[in-house]
Amino acid sequence: MLEARTAIRNLATYHPPLGGRVGLRLDFNENTAGCSPGILARLREMTADEIACYPEREPVEALVADYFGVERGELLLTNGVDEAIHLLCETYLEPGDEALIVVPTFAMYEISAAATGARVVKVPADQEFRFPAPGLLSGITSRTRLIAVANPNNPTGSVARPEDLLELARRAPQAALLVDEAYFEFYGRTLLRQWRALPNLFVARTFSKAYGLAGLRIGALLGKGAHISMIRRLASPYNVNGVALFCLPAALADESYVRSYVDQVRQGRDEFQRELKRWEIQYWPSQANFVLARFGPLNDAFIDCMRARGILVRDRSRDYGCEGCARLTLGTAEQTAQMIRAFREILIQSGASEARIQ
Repeated sequence: MLEARTAIRNLATYHPPLGGRVGLRLDFNENTAGCSPGILARLREMTADEIACYPEREPVEALVADYFGVERGELLLTNGVDEAIHLLCETYLEPGDEALIVVPTFAMYEISAAATGARVVKVPADQEFRFPAPGLLSGITSRTRLIAVANPNNPTGSVARPEDLLELARRAPQAALLVDEAYFEFYGRTLLRQWRALPNLFVARTFSKAYGLAGLRIGALLGKGAHISMIRRLASPYNVNGVALFCLPAALADESYVRSYVDQVRQGRDEFQRELKRWEIQYWPSQANFVLARFGPLNDAFIDCMRARGILVRDRSRDYGCEGCARLTLGTAEQTAQMIRAFREILIQSGASEARIQ
């Protein structure tokens, strides 16, 4: 009888709640204003022949490498960061190896690592969701072949110090260290090019968040050229679709659009965190385009009431250490003002002004 591999049968499935997403999308950390108008104009220029042909990835890779200031052999475009994670795991992990991840974090690290038959070692975040550098360092063994870190982390918005990440790479030279910088634009610090001193370091970037291209599925994996060359052997030559490749140059060209959107998100993030503090609601300072807050026993009702007002936010109660928590994405200034008005209405109606939600 045909059966899937044991590692696949034992995987926990990841089902993001994509259905019925009508309203202000503050649930999936997307660009809530949409992509640059220049991308829509670019789409209208696409011909039937260009859609009918297999996509050519390399010319756009050269453009993106120049944009990031890296050598062309140091970058591989991928079908979103999800594929970058998958390729890294398939290249370096075998059954019996170990992969270190911090929890809570992005679910695909565990799924892609476990699918290879490797053992996933989960290191809990420190108090207040601080990066557990000592715990990760003490978790390194001779079997450690992958360490995956989201920086900033999802769903907490917390960050790791660059020196702690570089120390991980030094202490585990036999392991690939993936630093997932999906939310880089909202944070501003990067480890790009550090692999020239620490060749086991990889950096992932996405165009789904600040650039508004989540629907086109395009990301990048960057690292030492010799290692990227090995990973490229596994990647399909047509892994990134032709529409994404056709549009990406227009996204890179409109820096003012990205800068304006990111500035609004950062300002909204500060404003919303001040609002949470005024209501004495527990939250964790974020360097991403979202904030995680604990509403406790009112969490389900809060999420439902926001939806009733046409605003979608994400329940994170099932993540490690996130019981009673919701994650709210920040968008434009107007959208943040709309979200905060609804937030205040719900808390006042719930009696939170007297109850002081903890």
